[in-house]
Amino acid sequence: MIVIDGSQGEGGGQVLRTSLALSLVTGAPFRAEKIRAGRAKPGLLRQHLTAVRAAAAVGDAEVDGADLGSLAIAFRPRRVVAGAHTFAVGSAGSAVLVFQTVLPALLRAREASSVVFEGGTHNPMAPPFDFVERTFLPLVSRTGARVTARLDRPGFYPAGGGRFRVTIDPPHAAAPLDLVGRGAIGRVRARAVVAGLPLHVAHRELHLVGEALDLGRDDREAVELDAAYGPGNALMVEIASEHVTEIVTAFGEKGRRAEAVAEEVARHAAAYLAHGAPVGEHLADQLLVPMALAGGGVFRTGPLSRHALTQIDVMRAFLGDLVGVEPANDRTVVVRVTPA
Repeated sequence: MIVIDGSQGEGGGQVLRTSLALSLVTGAPFRAEKIRAGRAKPGLLRQHLTAVRAAAAVGDAEVDGADLGSLAIAFRPRRVVAGAHTFAVGSAGSAVLVFQTVLPALLRAREASSVVFEGGTHNPMAPPFDFVERTFLPLVSRTGARVTARLDRPGFYPAGGGRFRVTIDPPHAAAPLDLVGRGAIGRVRARAVVAGLPLHVAHRELHLVGEALDLGRDDREAVELDAAYGPGNALMVEIASEHVTEIVTAFGEKGRRAEAVAEEVARHAAAYLAHGAPVGEHLADQLLVPMALAGGGVFRTGPLSRHALTQIDVMRAFLGDLVGVEPANDRTVVVRVTPA
């Protein structure tokens, strides 16, 4: 049985989620210890427990230690169960991260799947649904699969209550992903969403991020959702280029000024535009597993984050040494992924 130190690297829930995903794909049982041991609230929180239970359902797995607050689990998958599933976090925890846990196995299944996820769709410290739909999934589809996602209703932290559904058609033949060049940038636009908050919050964010990134009025959109979805606020900058669409996001929260949200988004968007690589910081670690399980490939990105380096370490435990990293210039690196 593979033993995973849940406190290694960035030490968060990603270590567990990647271990679950790769255990399902390889059929290798594992034991995770010291899960999120260094966090303020260590062990399994609601969204992590949902990921474990979702992986168990998809993998017809035996699980020990699947309880709130647990610092260790043992996971023994038997077979991948495609088809219809529904997974509910039961809190505002990220349903998107639960989706990313079970996606690799369902991409390897023999049949298509239709899955409903309930919980948070727009959470700090997790990719928002918009990023998954317009940045991540189009690239996954280039590896040979067909994956589509539809948002039924948003779920902001701390209210939650979001829901989205995904259809997954596994690939008949895997294709490598080549994403070394960004290509010409077509459009940069900003979108500020508020729910249960004054609309002027969105306008303040758009004014500031628009000034920082030199966006015209037609490239700024304020969206006011029903108050029942809130309180919630997300500011997103979408950078559409020839070969990839990057979405940079920041979230408002109680006590945080709109100006701080706008400054965070503008800073990260400007950094992405400046380094010239097609793959952004968060997309880099999310592409590694799908690429390894499909046709491999190569991409260029900025300096790898601690999340990405941790992802590589966990992948090595299940798949071997498939990821190579080499400098491209003083701002970017080239990541090569060998198919498993």
